[in-house]
Amino acid sequence: MNDDSDSRTHMLRHSQEDAVAVEHAIDSPQTRSSSYRLAFTDLDFLTREELRPVRLQLELLKPEMALEARGINSTIVLFGGARIPAPAMAHAARTPRLAELSAYYEQARRFARIMTERSLETYGRENVIVTGGGPGVMEAGNLGAHEAGGHSIGFNIVLPHEQAPNTYVTPDLCFNFHYFAIRKMHFLMRARAVCIFPGGFGTLDEMFEALTLIQTGRMARVPFLLFGRAFWEEIINWQALAAAGTISEEDLSLFRYVETAEEAVAAFDTWPEAPERREHIPGR
Repeated sequence: MNDDSDSRTHMLRHSQEDAVAVEHAIDSPQTRSSSYRLAFTDLDFLTREELRPVRLQLELLKPEMALEARGINSTIVLFGGARIPAPAMAHAARTPRLAELSAYYEQARRFARIMTERSLETYGRENVIVTGGGPGVMEAGNLGAHEAGGHSIGFNIVLPHEQAPNTYVTPDLCFNFHYFAIRKMHFLMRARAVCIFPGGFGTLDEMFEALTLIQTGRMARVPFLLFGRAFWEEIINWQALAAAGTISEEDLSLFRYVETAEEAVAAFDTWPEAPERREHIPGR
C-alpha cells in the first residue's frame, strides 16, 4: 500500500511521529501503564470485544485501499478445494477420487494463465485472478497468473491449523483476514466472473453465498462457472431442488458447467450481459 504521509496538506503532527515518540518516553510507572498507550498502537485495546466494529472496518479498508492504489478494477474469482493436488502429486492424494480431481488443478492453472494474459492488455487493471491464497486449486490459479507474467490476489484467512499463502500470490496483493464475512465481501466486490472447482465445505459455502446474492439480486449476474459436471451433479441434486420448488427452474440458469479452461473462456465471452446496475446514490 502506498504511503501518503509526505503528501499531506494539513500541518498537524502525523500519528506515526507520535507512535515513535512514545516508544522513547521517560520510563515511569505512569508510562508503563496500559492506559498511557496510544489507542491506535494498543493491541490489547484494539482486540477487545467492544472494538469488533472497528476491526471489521479495518479489514474492509486495508485491502480496498491497497487494490485501489494498484488500480485494480475487476477480478476473476477462483474457488476450489485446498486438498486437490497438482497432477504430479496425484499419487500422494488421500483418496483415488481426489487423485482424479487433480485434473482440475491443471484446468485452473490454464484458465488463470489465459485470463491473466488478457488482463495484461489492460495493464493488470481488469479481470485480475483472485483466490483464497492457499494450496490446491487456489495455488493453481495464482500459479497460472504468475506464469503469464501478471499479478494475482490472495485472500487468506487465519485458521486453527498452520497454513501459509502459496508462493505464487503477488506479495503486495497477499492479504490475511480474521473475519470470514469481510473476506467474502472482498471476493465479490470486484468480481466479473466466479469459477467454482471441486472442493469441500469452504468451496460449497462460497458457492452458495455467491449464488444466493445473484439469485436475490444483491449482486449482478456474472459468469458463474462450475468446473466438472460429474462432480457437482453427484454431490448436489439441483433438479430435486427445482422439482421441490425450493428454487425456481430459472435459477438453474444462473450457472453453467464447463470442463476445460477453453470452455470456461468461451462461456465467459458469451455470457449474457447483466442488466445495467443502478447508479450509486450516496447514503443508500
